[in-house]
Amino acid sequence: MASLRTYGLIYVALILLATGKFVFFHFDGIFTYGMAIAGTMVLAITKTSLIAGYFQHLKDEPRSITYLMLTAVFMVFLLTLAAGYSIQ
Repeated sequence: MASLRTYGLIYVALILLATGKFVFFHFDGIFTYGMAIAGTMVLAITKTSLIAGYFQHLKDEPRSITYLMLTAVFMVFLLTLAAGYSIQ
């Protein structure tokens, strides 16, 4: 189990990643809209991984549980793509 210090560092990292989304969209001279969207997606994936790994304790679970969660995430991704395709 992670220590209080680890939880604190992860929380600070999540705050910094959330601040990164603000930076991407409010400095138009540096980032284009496409770069801001791509950067936001990368930050969102990173934040989700930190939350699932540490706050939901998947890091300490057996690998089979981790693979099951990854399979579920992949299936949700496929369903989202299929729903987007069917709307067109």
